[in-house]
Amino acid sequence: MLKGFKNFVMRGDIVAIAVGLIIALALSTLIKAFTDFIVNPVIARAQGGHSMGLGWQLGRAGNKNTYLDLGSFLSAAVYFLVFMAVVYFFIVVPYKHVQARRGVVVFADPGPLKTCPACLSEDLPAAALKCRYCGSEQPPAAAPAGSPAPGTR
Repeated sequence: MLKGFKNFVMRGDIVAIAVGLIIALALSTLIKAFTDFIVNPVIARAQGGHSMGLGWQLGRAGNKNTYLDLGSFLSAAVYFLVFMAVVYFFIVVPYKHVQARRGVVVFADPGPLKTCPACLSEDLPAAALKCRYCGSEQPPAAAPAGSPAPGTR
C-alpha cells in the first residue's frame, strides 16, 4: 500500500504541479506587494485630495463601511491579470515545452466537436459513436474535405 502511494506521489506530473504551486504562491506575494504599493497609490492619486481612494461614499463621510471602493476592485483585477500572466508565461509555457520534448501533448486545443441530435448537447467529440449524456447512437463523423472516403484509395 505504501509503495503504491509512493509511486503516485513521485509521478512526474504530481511533482511538476507541486513545484508550480510553490512558485505560484511565492509569486503571489510579489504581485500582491506590487498592487498594494504601486497600483493602489496610483489609483488613489487619480481620485485626488485626501479621499479614501477611488470610489464613492454612500453614507456618512469618513465611514469606511459605506465606502464603495472602486480602487480596491481595480487593484484586485490588476492583481488577477498579472498573476495569471505570470503563471502562464513562467509555469505553463515552460511545462508545455518540456512535455513536448518528452513527446507528451499537454494543454492542447480540444478536437472538433459535434451536437447530439437527440439531446442537443454540444460538447461531443466528432468521433463519438454514442452520446455521453443520453446514450443515443451518433451518426458517423463526416470525412474532412479532400480526404478519400473510408475503404477507398
